[in-house]
Amino acid sequence: MKKTILSTLAATAIMATSAMAHFQMVYTPNMALEKGKTIEFKHVFTHPFADEHTMDMGKQHDSKNFAPVEEFYVINKEKKKDLKSTLKDITFKGHHNSGHAYTSKYKARRMGDHVFVMVPAPYYEANEDIYIQQITKTIINVAGTPTDWDAELGLKAEIVPLTKPYAIWEHGSFTGIVKSNGKIVPYAEIEVEYINRDVNMKTNSMGASRFEAPQDSFVTMGIKANKDGEFTFSIPKAGFWGFCALGAGSDKEYKGKELSQDAVIWIEAKPMK
Repeated sequence: MKKTILSTLAATAIMATSAMAHFQMVYTPNMALEKGKTIEFKHVFTHPFADEHTMDMGKQHDSKNFAPVEEFYVINKEKKKDLKSTLKDITFKGHHNSGHAYTSKYKARRMGDHVFVMVPAPYYEANEDIYIQQITKTIINVAGTPTDWDAELGLKAEIVPLTKPYAIWEHGSFTGIVKSNGKIVPYAEIEVEYINRDVNMKTNSMGASRFEAPQDSFVTMGIKANKDGEFTFSIPKAGFWGFCALGAGSDKEYKGKELSQDAVIWIEAKPMK
């Protein structure tokens, strides 16, 4: 029994360490559109606050080729549209290095919520000899009409929002529930990061940092869900914030190695001017 407990604790520690500060971005500069338009996304696996390292999306341990994105789609008014064909390979330049990433475009013409879901291929984290897969949601609204923002999609790892992710004032708060295949994940460990740099959509690169963290624990902030999988976080600054529930997913292994299957959701807080 003692060995089992210790093994479980060790595995949890490895998973948390390996996933720390890794965030799959599905980024576009504005999540609340006044009217329909064609929007552009950058799909980058990075450290959004410190920009320490830009990871190669799809990196594998047994191949020099990058594994392709497993799924990318959008849901609007309960209708699902496959968007994998819109993904284009790019090289994205961070502050310290460049990495394999994607860009895509989407015509957000219809009013309401457009729920984008990215399921990237698991990424091999060589430092820990494990894989990380972050199932990511970004929700764009057109014209202020709410439709699908709180939809539960039954993903293997998912943060279901209880607050509209695109309609939050600076100093407001965001509440969500961590789930896996529709089931609550109690006491989930959640990491929170702020996109601390401007994302240059033309040059596929990160700009200069805006803020300096007083200590490392402010770079990636850690919170936990309660017994019902629910959490709330107060938003101190306008901009884009990512929430990552570590190891919340049902898949625990990939290619014979440990897999941390995480749930990520992005929200945008607007300044009051």
